[in-house]
This record gives sequence, C-alpha cells and structure tokens, in this order.
Amino acid sequence: MVTEAVEVTRVVDRAHRESWSTVLSSVVRLTRDLDLAEDCTQDAFVQALRTWPDGIPDNPAGWLTTVARRLALDRLRRETNLRRKLPLLVEQPDEAEQPTDPLRLVFTCCHPALARESQVALTLRLICGLTTREVAAVLLIGEATAAARITRAKKKIAAAGIPYRIPADHELPARMDVVLTVVHLVYTAGYVATGVELTRADLTGRAIELARMLERLMPDEPEPLALLGLLLMTEARGDARVSADGELVLLADQDRSRWDGKLLAEGVSRATSALQRGHGRFALQAAVAGLHVTAPSWEKTDWGQVVRMYDAMMVSWPTPIVALNRVAARSLVPGADLEAVLVELDALSKEPALATYAYLPATRADVLTRLDRPEQAAEAYKQAIHLTANETERRFLTTRLTNLNR
Repeated sequence: MVTEAVEVTRVVDRAHRESWSTVLSSVVRLTRDLDLAEDCTQDAFVQALRTWPDGIPDNPAGWLTTVARRLALDRLRRETNLRRKLPLLVEQPDEAEQPTDPLRLVFTCCHPALARESQVALTLRLICGLTTREVAAVLLIGEATAAARITRAKKKIAAAGIPYRIPADHELPARMDVVLTVVHLVYTAGYVATGVELTRADLTGRAIELARMLERLMPDEPEPLALLGLLLMTEARGDARVSADGELVLLADQDRSRWDGKLLAEGVSRATSALQRGHGRFALQAAVAGLHVTAPSWEKTDWGQVVRMYDAMMVSWPTPIVALNRVAARSLVPGADLEAVLVELDALSKEPALATYAYLPATRADVLTRLDRPEQAAEAYKQAIHLTANETERRFLTTRLTNLNR
C-alpha cells in the first residue's frame, strides 16, 4: 500500500522532532565522530522520505537508528583510516540505543575543554536538532556566530579525543552548571518555539526527561532537583497558555483550573526540597515559579518576594535577562514608581545581549501603556513584533498594538 507523500512528510517530521537526539546519540556511540554521526543521521531521515511511501515502519525511531548506523559503518569501512577507528567501535553495530545516550551526548558537548558558549550552542544543535538559525535565536546571537561556535566545538572534540560518556562522580561538579543551563535552554527553545506553533512538546519533553536523568544521577545535589521542579511547574501551566482559538494567554489571564495539578504538586515538592538544601540560581528560579503557582491569583502574587528572589539571583547570576525579569517584577509591585522602572528599562536597552530580545520592548510597551503614553507604547510594540520569531506571540503583540488605538 502506497502512503501519501503528505502523510510520509508528517511522520518523518514528527520522528525528527521526537527521535533526532536518540538516533544521533546512538550513531555517535558507534562512531565517536560527531560530524559523521550527524551526516548519517540526516541521511537516514532523507532515506525515510524516499522509502516510507512504500510503507511506514511500525517503529520509525528504530528504523532510523538502524539505517543511520549502517550508513555510518559503510562510511567507516570506506575510509583509509579504518584501522585507526576500529578500536573505538566498542559497541556492537546492531545494539539498541541506550536510555542514557542523550545524556552522554550532553556531557560530551559540555566537556570543560570547550568554551562555555560553544558547549551550549553545540548541545542545542545536536540534542535538539535545532537549525543554526534556531540556535542563534535561543542564544540571542547572530547566525554566523552560532555556526562558528558549533564548528569550533566539533573540531575541539575531535582533536582532543573527548570521550563519549557520563563523567565519573568526581568530575560531575565541574560540569553540572553548564549541563543544567543547557537543559534549561532546551526547555526554553521548546516553550516559545520559532515558527507557527507556540510550543514544541518534543523539546520541552526532552528537557524534562534529561532533568529527571540528571536528578537521578546526582541525587544529593539541590540544583538538578531545583531545575526539575522549575520545569515541571512551568510545564503544568502549558494547556492554559493557549486559548481555544489558538491565541496566547498570559499568566495574568490564565484559567488556573486548566493547570495540571499532578505536575504542579510534583514541581512544588521538588522545588521546596531543593530550596531547603541550597540557594543556587535554579533554586531561586524555582522559587519564583513557586510564588506564581501557589498564589491564589495573579493579583495576589507576592511581587515584593518575587523581586527579592531576583535580587538574590543578581548576586550569583547577574545576567541582562535576570535584570530584565527583576525590573518587570518591580513594575508589578503595588504602588511601583513606573517612571523609575522605565529608566531602568531604558538602561537595559543598551545591553548588547538584549538587542534582539523581544521581551524587552514588550515589557517597555506594557509599562508605557500603564503610564498612558500610547504613542511611545506603540513604537515599543512595533519593535517587539519585529523581533518576535513566534507567530502566536506576534499575533498577541499585534492585538495589543491595535487595542492602543481604540
């Protein structure tokens, strides 16, 4: 039975979203060569587009893994340096992928020998299958810069012979912060995706899966526990973020009865446990999320306490985005001096890291609207619309801009 091309494309696209990192990780384990593994994984998806019209396999991920590994072995056999590579083939070619393979790949990408910015860019590319453009959007950098970071990281891994494995216990602390950062960025990339859909459940799901692995790997560390709590509390609000007609709903307007109570309870429990054991940056972020989800309503949120959490974050993690979140929270404290808030926002607009960050002009537009300055608010909304890479968010901002003129 011949399958329609549209259906095949849909299934291959879903397999790419759900299984890219699993297939790639399995091939990396076989070859220990990132470029070769990535090429063969991509070729396997191309073969799927060509052959699946004759019948879609029952296990698309298994089919893709088998084909990608066979392609890799064929390439290795043809290379003149096969003898040098053979000792690295410590796994049998037909062995099924291991559950921890994606986590092994994360730790490989986050090796201390690599520059921090290259670690993050490479992991987003390999674990998420994000395009270079999407990686650049997540990291708020130019596409050429993202490409250069990815290329440099791959070359460094090959030249230094960085092993493909989960580190020994004594090596974990040195890599923990960057690994947690990368997993959080994976979730962020899915939470507000590039393109038409607001979210990519494959990315948010992958991030939560990795966070659970990390928590099991380091049960005595509070930060992996805090990250997992943060992601679960955020994920619990997912269904309420979009209305029945597909429009964005801000936290202030969400129907809290639509939140996932089970995920929420687990997230709050893990975040509370983490906060009892430490006050790292993920514990503080989880505390902010906890203040939001445990408040009876948006209006009754303890904004003063939220600001204090961001104050603490600015001590240990003084990034422009944390500073922006702090200012946004300050604007919501009852009786806040909005003119002073606007001055702080204008100062942040000079930060290079926020030059392409749509939430800065969007926050500015909201404050200007509350200050009854519609003309200036309109300009800020236009800037935010221009910088937004997600169609759902763009529609939301456009509606806000339109409403200014009514």
